[in-house]
Amino acid sequence: MDVTIKAIHFDITEKLTAFVNKKIDKLGRRNECIMGAEVSLRLIKPETAMNKEASVTLAVPGKPDLFASKTADTFEEAVDLCLEALEKPLEKVKDASRI
Repeated sequence: MDVTIKAIHFDITEKLTAFVNKKIDKLGRRNECIMGAEVSLRLIKPETAMNKEASVTLAVPGKPDLFASKTADTFEEAVDLCLEALEKPLEKVKDASRI
């Protein structure tokens, strides 16, 4: 699976890159229908609480792309919330492909 990570308004660390890749890979193993993922991490200005936004777009063949965007205190939390929000639509795609 092709994973693209974009960092907007900050320099991404190797630790954060590894975290995102690990989470996306885990999701990809559970849902073989995912062809690619694009993750955008954005630091919202000014620096206050809840200023880290993650957006995840999943490419699924034959279906419109699945998208989720969440804001949280940390990028890790925002990515987790996005992936949690995408689980239900992924189940629908998975169920539709079985028919």
